[in-house]
Amino acid sequence: MDAAGEIEVLIRARYPVLYLVSWEERRVEQALDSICKTLNRKLFVWSLTQGMKPEIRGSTGSTQRLELEGLIQIHDAPDGSVVILKDFHAFLKDNTVVRLLRDLAEKLRGRAVTVVILAPVLQLPVELEKDITVIEFPLPGKPDIEAKLNDVIQTMKDNCKVDTSLGDEERERLIKAGQGLTMDEIESCFARSLVEHKKFDISVVIEEKQQIIRKSGLLEFYPAEHRLEDVGGHDMLKDWLLKRRSALTDKARGFGIPTPKGLLILGVQGCGKSLIAKAVSAAWNLPLLKLDVGRIFGSLVGQSEENMRKAIRVAEGVAPCILWADELEKGFGGMNASGDSGTSQRVLATFLSWMQEKTKPVFMIATANDVTKLPPELLRKGRFDEIFFVDLPGDSERATIFEIHLKKRKREPKDFNLKKLAKLTEGFSGAEIEQVVIASLFVAFDAGRDLSQADLEGEAKAQVPLSKMMEIEINELREWAKVRARPSAKTEE
Repeated sequence: MDAAGEIEVLIRARYPVLYLVSWEERRVEQALDSICKTLNRKLFVWSLTQGMKPEIRGSTGSTQRLELEGLIQIHDAPDGSVVILKDFHAFLKDNTVVRLLRDLAEKLRGRAVTVVILAPVLQLPVELEKDITVIEFPLPGKPDIEAKLNDVIQTMKDNCKVDTSLGDEERERLIKAGQGLTMDEIESCFARSLVEHKKFDISVVIEEKQQIIRKSGLLEFYPAEHRLEDVGGHDMLKDWLLKRRSALTDKARGFGIPTPKGLLILGVQGCGKSLIAKAVSAAWNLPLLKLDVGRIFGSLVGQSEENMRKAIRVAEGVAPCILWADELEKGFGGMNASGDSGTSQRVLATFLSWMQEKTKPVFMIATANDVTKLPPELLRKGRFDEIFFVDLPGDSERATIFEIHLKKRKREPKDFNLKKLAKLTEGFSGAEIEQVVIASLFVAFDAGRDLSQADLEGEAKAQVPLSKMMEIEINELREWAKVRARPSAKTEE
């Protein structure tokens, strides 16, 4: 049963006070108006600025407080009334309002009068918990978005200046992208897309979601600036990701494929774990949100747990999307240490429960450098679809990485001996190879000439890779990954 159906049942069952949690006043009011017409009831709407519309009776002038006057009027509401109180949560901290609502709930019990508190957040005093029924009025679902899209197409079909044609796959992606937005936001996105691009463009919807993420303050939005082609090597991991690019679609559900949970990428620092996470966003054409665990922890009691729940709600609100948690061990490492009164364990428990039970299309990509610091619960089967180990690049991969970074800096790779550079940089990570190219460009620029093979070879010989400084740690990580993780690339002999 949907929210509108549940509200209709509760009104018919003569529940005295309902609390609807929603940002969408217009949509909720339209739904309640439709319910009232079906049940032959009269709808009244109260707000602090407009008062009661229409008036139930004239003001007595007995109080100067409009919220109290509104509740007093409801006492005289005729049978068959439904009264909406907009943003009334702001007054529920007042003892007089709470007492009046409790009296009203008692008086209306059994009568055909229902009071509906409409607010964007749930703020319910403990005194009212047994008198009020709370209903989450969800954001528009796929049928609602599709109906709105059809309305826009029908309205604009005779406008030769815009192209409203959509293929089946493009249509599904646009509807899915609209999930997590209010109906007003969806309507505005469609209108802006047609005005700005003369066609329906999914990027406009993603930009609107970017605004939601910014307002949360807990997640960061990353634009799709990198492609999987920009990642050197890791062919097995890239192939795994490309095969799952349509895994969040209805077609995949119909085929029997469950919603994918996520991916954990372990490996040596600087080998492209973060770059892969960013590249998936472009490959799957989904917004990428970064979860910074450091922002989750707050100083007040219960704030950290609420921040984690809020971050999860925001991610689910803009789904389908990719949620990226970088260097996970720094956020959840050392969980056995005492000193935070169990806050870290409670935050982790909330995170793990969501990962295990989530139903919304949020694909989790977590990266980590030091697996020994990760809580064992995170590595249990069922948390992630797969665990990949990212090792140092082999010879051919290093040559490809040189090619990518030379092209990125407007140099022609065929002008350089990439095989020789790959041999000279054995044990180098992708990030260290990038630094070799950048440092060589500085040398050439200072000398007033173009980049040469000698510049690159000189920098390659001068740099000391991390693999030499942390040889023991890297070997231990490789041994751990041999039987517990899947390699991101085929091992080169």
